[in-house]
Amino acid sequence: MRPIHLRRALTAGLMAACMSILPARAETLDKVSFGTNWVAEAEHGGFFQAVADGTYKRYGLDVTIVPGGPNENNRMLLIAGKIDFFMAANTLMSFDAVTNNVPVVTIAAIFQKDPQVMLTQPDAKVGKIEDLKPLTLFVSKEGMTSYFQWLKSEYGFSEKNVRPYNFNPQPFIANPKSAMQGYVTSEPFAVEKAAGFKPNVLLLADSGFNTYSTLIETRREIVEKKPDLVQRFVDASIVGWYNYIYGDNSAGNAMIKKLNPEMTDELLAYSVAKMKEYGIVDSGESLKNGIGAMSDERYTSFFDKMVKAGVVRSDIDYRKSYTLRFVNKGVGVELRPGKP
Repeated sequence: MRPIHLRRALTAGLMAACMSILPARAETLDKVSFGTNWVAEAEHGGFFQAVADGTYKRYGLDVTIVPGGPNENNRMLLIAGKIDFFMAANTLMSFDAVTNNVPVVTIAAIFQKDPQVMLTQPDAKVGKIEDLKPLTLFVSKEGMTSYFQWLKSEYGFSEKNVRPYNFNPQPFIANPKSAMQGYVTSEPFAVEKAAGFKPNVLLLADSGFNTYSTLIETRREIVEKKPDLVQRFVDASIVGWYNYIYGDNSAGNAMIKKLNPEMTDELLAYSVAKMKEYGIVDSGESLKNGIGAMSDERYTSFFDKMVKAGVVRSDIDYRKSYTLRFVNKGVGVELRPGKP
């Protein structure tokens, strides 16, 4: 048995060692900036959750979220080296980067399904995507150059019934024989509040528009020079999304509401519920491989569809737009309800 004074010395030494380790960990957090593509909302919730509940810090990161907005271009800040990571809208942005030799790469796909929907009024006899063809379609400029080209090539839609969508639901509400684009997480809620009826919802992803959405991008040089940093940011973001979707998301929502007072508790709860109902974040590949999952097969399928639709060139090396190095590791799957 060791003498008491020796045990005390050992105990004191261990305590001193622990005290020296903990502050060092706190002081050596890697500072990271992440730009979103719009103002704070539930569709960004997992990232805010990871900041608010300390997940990023547990992965050795001090993360600053830089919200986007109508007058912001955070992707340009990424390209210019002003921020480290960016939240891209969908896979088409990744293909465009390759086309224009922009040195960014997708490292995770938070949304397995794009939230893009078409809404119709309750009395419209619409059960499948083809039933939209006779209706007046309110589509944005961005929609016309992306998913609508796919609707034309895949389902034979025509532009003759298309009218400009300016993010105002009133023309749709006034015309019972019309359909309006939107996100499943927001526009149906807005229409119900404004018009007093629940619109029918057709999620384009469920009809074959299989782009990934809410991608995490970074510069190629960061992937090459700081792969450990990239892995920790991806892993912590994934855990943040599990906690936001399935756990107590009050901390993340508090951050969102502080940055964007237009976000109400009701709308935030609605958005999270719809993300779960439609499998926006967690479905398909992510059920096995974890949130953020991507696959070569999925990228190839979507690329082929976009080439057929004339949206992207057939000669680009689309595989340069992404890497599977940091995903498909099952990170956080134990946080999904029902898991032991």
